[in-house]
Amino acid sequence: MKAVVYYDTKDVHIEEVEEPKVQEGLVKVKVAWTGICGTDLHEYLGGPIFIPGDAPNPITGQERPVIMGHEFSGVIEEVGGDVDGLNVGDKVCINPALTNNLHPDPLYDFYKEGTFIGLGCDGAFADYVVVPKENIIKLQDSTSLKIGALVEPTAVALQAIRESEMEFAESVAIYGAGPIGLVTVLAARAAGAKDIFVFDLSNERLEKAKEFGATHILNSGENNPIEYIHKFYPDGVDRTFEVAGVPITLEQAIQSTRPRGMVTIVSIFERAIDFNPMLLTTSGVRISSTLGYEPDIFEATVKMIESGQIDPSPMITSEIELDEIIEKGFNQLIEDKKQAKILVKLSGEE
Repeated sequence: MKAVVYYDTKDVHIEEVEEPKVQEGLVKVKVAWTGICGTDLHEYLGGPIFIPGDAPNPITGQERPVIMGHEFSGVIEEVGGDVDGLNVGDKVCINPALTNNLHPDPLYDFYKEGTFIGLGCDGAFADYVVVPKENIIKLQDSTSLKIGALVEPTAVALQAIRESEMEFAESVAIYGAGPIGLVTVLAARAAGAKDIFVFDLSNERLEKAKEFGATHILNSGENNPIEYIHKFYPDGVDRTFEVAGVPITLEQAIQSTRPRGMVTIVSIFERAIDFNPMLLTTSGVRISSTLGYEPDIFEATVKMIESGQIDPSPMITSEIELDEIIEKGFNQLIEDKKQAKILVKLSGEE
């Protein structure tokens, strides 16, 4: 089968690889659609970050090279022994988070040694992938598999809302209108945000944020976002989300948050930055961060999408073939800021 294989920074190839085999407790999925994540771009441009470096991944034992792809949906092709409640032909999406399952708090385990399918082990930029039964989430027969590939990034945003401790009718600012920024708008709306400010350098992405429900949008390369927020909220907004991953937006996020408000870092920083903690000490602003999601958040995301409570589908801007993933996928996302979520077609089943 064909697969997208990661070796090192900008050393990613489309290759013929052996089809994975099912073992006990595992499920083989025929992949339908896989989204290109911002994390994939960070790995492509500056990795390995989450992909194994000089040593095997401690959870999976896998070394590089690794088949990429962790935002995906598909249809069950085969089930191994000791798998109940899952059948060949079921539509599914996959929670790609993997942990050692030693602690009752799944996030404790995740932050200690956690990884993802498609980063710490072979993933879904391939025709087939084999995953643990616990990571399978069944979809309704009527649910589009394209939408199923958007569950993972949407779950990231819902977890960010939980980590921010946001309450109903609070004000929100989001720095960055890429895919995660867009679904953070959706998540904030679903959580009852009163006002949602979104800042980005791309006018096209800002218009998309407005479509998703932002109440205020501003090009932060042309205007000062801190001054803009203070026109409406002199003390700053209640909750701020840093989804851009650059030093200036982290500082702006802190400076536009009210005393005792919360800044939640959702983005990936490819390298270390200079940061003055006195920005927090003198303002009373608190800071949290998030990577991934708790299992109940992932399952809730599926239910909210299937019920129509949230709809992330407008963020799909392109659909490409696997062979096109470098030029029309990674490079297009880097160069064309009109792009949000690019889906890679595998089986293409809907």
